[in-house]
Amino acid sequence: MTKTYTAQEIIEQRKALWADDPNINRDQEFRDSVADALVNDPSLRREVADRPQLLIEMLMIVVSKEKQTMPFFLNTVQHMFFSTLDQALADYRSGTRLVLRFLLLKGRQQGFTTAITAYQLACSVTRKNFEGFTAADDDSNASTIFENKAKYPYNALPEATKPTEKLNNKKQLLFDKLNSSWEVKTASRNMGRSRTINFMHGSEVAFWKDGISGVQAGLGEAMTKDAVQIYESTANGYNEYKDLWDSGTWINCFYAWWLTDEYRMAFESAERRAAWLAEMQELATLKKWIGMRCMWLLNDVGLDPEQVYWYYNKWNGYLDKEMIKQEYPCSDQEAFLASGRPVFAVDKIVMRIEDLRRLYKMYPPERGRFAYEWANPETQDRIRDETIKWVPDESGEITIYRRPTSTVPYVIGGDTKGEGRDKYAATVIDNTNGMRVASLHMAVNHSKPYTWQMYCLGRYYNTALVGIEMNFNTAPIEELERLKYPLQYVRQKYDSMGKPVEKKFGWKTDGNTRPLIIDKEIGLIDSHIELFTHIDFLSEALTFVYDKNGRPDAESGKHDDLLISDMIANEIRTQQSFTVAAIDPTPVPVHHAFRTEADTPTGGDYIEW
Repeated sequence: MTKTYTAQEIIEQRKALWADDPNINRDQEFRDSVADALVNDPSLRREVADRPQLLIEMLMIVVSKEKQTMPFFLNTVQHMFFSTLDQALADYRSGTRLVLRFLLLKGRQQGFTTAITAYQLACSVTRKNFEGFTAADDDSNASTIFENKAKYPYNALPEATKPTEKLNNKKQLLFDKLNSSWEVKTASRNMGRSRTINFMHGSEVAFWKDGISGVQAGLGEAMTKDAVQIYESTANGYNEYKDLWDSGTWINCFYAWWLTDEYRMAFESAERRAAWLAEMQELATLKKWIGMRCMWLLNDVGLDPEQVYWYYNKWNGYLDKEMIKQEYPCSDQEAFLASGRPVFAVDKIVMRIEDLRRLYKMYPPERGRFAYEWANPETQDRIRDETIKWVPDESGEITIYRRPTSTVPYVIGGDTKGEGRDKYAATVIDNTNGMRVASLHMAVNHSKPYTWQMYCLGRYYNTALVGIEMNFNTAPIEELERLKYPLQYVRQKYDSMGKPVEKKFGWKTDGNTRPLIIDKEIGLIDSHIELFTHIDFLSEALTFVYDKNGRPDAESGKHDDLLISDMIANEIRTQQSFTVAAIDPTPVPVHHAFRTEADTPTGGDYIEW
């Protein structure tokens, strides 16, 4: 009885054969035998039909960057993406996912266009009624995709696996008996009309001349309900691709350059290795960007010296050194370099975001909101402090990074919704050390729910000093007064002689105070980035730029509510004690008097900085 093999066993055999003898003719003989196995083994065909990427590694060839014809074995990032795709397809079939839309943000030459084209080719030759489509950013790239990434691998397939062709030119493969096809065109407004597409691949979409919205308008109703849509690209500033990335409506897939196995470089000698490591350490000590970046990659990210040496030499080869951030990004935030002139230290922010992402995978912060009871529910006259309790909820408006410590003084800065673009926001600071310990971020139509959460948040953090901006909306300040919250920030109004004549609650941002709080934030981010714990806040800081008139502001379409609340909290600290011993023992409940819904936070172990 003839032994049967699984697809993965066949792939491993092919890899072993190539490792033993990298001869493309011998590999051709192996592929011919695999084709015979596919013809005669229905279970193997079903396996390949379910996971078309298996056919890539079983039968296809590719031309490497060194211009060598070799078996098409998927690299690490290609495997990672196809695993994500498989899981999304399984979720779609089970009804837990409604659409199959993916954004791939990548560095240079990680092989996604080649792999996705091969995947569509595998679908075309194994499935009935498949219509795949690729949109390239220009005519030259469309031709390259067809000739090098589709037609060449297809022509090299064993004859037994090729369906009957109706067309094999004009950038299209058409198989009449299967009623399947694949085509590549240059992205344009009219390219998708009169089609029924069930697999759409957009290549370098950030560089489409008609923009994403223009091309999508042309596609219209071309997509089937279960269509797989993949847009992949290197970044091109803050354009429509970045807006789509931020929308949360697609599956975002970022693949850092170091996930590509070949991106490493051997040192010329042991002496060069030691000298280079010493040089990077010295440059980092001198606060030079490349030294700090290389030491971060070595010590924090955990790369080996050969990987970082490759990165260093890429950087060293650019005339415009800033290009390394876009061509070989270390994070999605870095890839989308701000189109304006950034106000804050972008490099430090990017590295801090990546450090926090790794930390929060192990120790997620707590998310939730406060529940409470009114003394008189009909009049909502007063919140009963003893009823306030923390309710864990992954979709909650409040994020806690460090729970309050008894007798520690805290401050809370608040930013109201303003002119309608932003959400209500708040930042909690431990006033003894400046650490950001909690934040509030909520989208509501009026201020009362925000104010009631602020009241509870302030009580929870030892009756923190609360300062809310009053420029656009004084209602939260007035509501805290009505609820008799005992510790609001006080600003003074002066007469013409400079003497204080009136005290008012709340923070006012004006032409004098705005530059002041921004300058302080610039210095703090530059010198003490470790104090900042909220990734959304740091993301807002990345898009806070100088406009054409030199005024620092959020980029068009971006937000600064968390940024402003942090600046306010930082500025009002002078009206709160800076030491534990000096805190006023106000006779109100402290954090240990509050009840929680569960003894253990939903986020697991608590973060200790």
